[in-house]
Amino acid sequence: MEDVLGNAHTRKLTAILLILTPVAFNIFFTLLSVTFEYPDILREPTRYVLRSFDAGGSELVMIWYGFMLTAVLFVPLAIMVHKVLAREDTPYMAVATAFGVVAGVVQFLGLVRWPFLVPYLADVYLDPASSAATRESVAVVFEAFNRYAGVGVGENLGYLFTGLWTVLVALAMFGSPLPFRRWLALLGMVSAAGVLVGTLEPAGFEPAANIVVVGYILWSIWLALTGILLLLPRTIRNRA
Repeated sequence: MEDVLGNAHTRKLTAILLILTPVAFNIFFTLLSVTFEYPDILREPTRYVLRSFDAGGSELVMIWYGFMLTAVLFVPLAIMVHKVLAREDTPYMAVATAFGVVAGVVQFLGLVRWPFLVPYLADVYLDPASSAATRESVAVVFEAFNRYAGVGVGENLGYLFTGLWTVLVALAMFGSPLPFRRWLALLGMVSAAGVLVGTLEPAGFEPAANIVVVGYILWSIWLALTGILLLLPRTIRNRA
């Protein structure tokens, strides 16, 4: 008889993605914090950011490339979670999956500038042969991409769609055969609230920057814990 949570292969692949994605996300985020003062450096002047980026060399570019790929991982993760949790009484999971895919895409679009565009801008800005006008132009381009691709697309839309996906998936958990499903659903809801608060930062709500960090920590724990529980044998899940 087939498991309610899908066949063993689908469940195992989903569990691996649920564990791998937050682990990879936090590893690369920590590396950026240590080597590039991220995310605090985003509030520094353009000259300081580009000099720091150039000083990081190819290693920093590769870290940003890896961080960008964690956003790509979220697309198959959302699709696999749909396969595991979708039931007749959860028609909204189709909407949740759409939100999850969009969340991965917009976060990718927000991060892709770092390994591909910013190295070029840093080279031009720091080139001794560049004129003051050229440096001013580079600064304008850098700030424009930060505000549009970074704040607008990657962060604001990323927070919004990630939070909405989390709310709907957590809602589906209430009726699922997952062990401790009520605690999992509650943790998902709390983490979603923290992530969604991040959308208020552009409106001037300063605590949002710290709240969203806590939200993502809880969100990472929620994903990994869900993955671990999916790996449990069916008999253990049923007893739990």
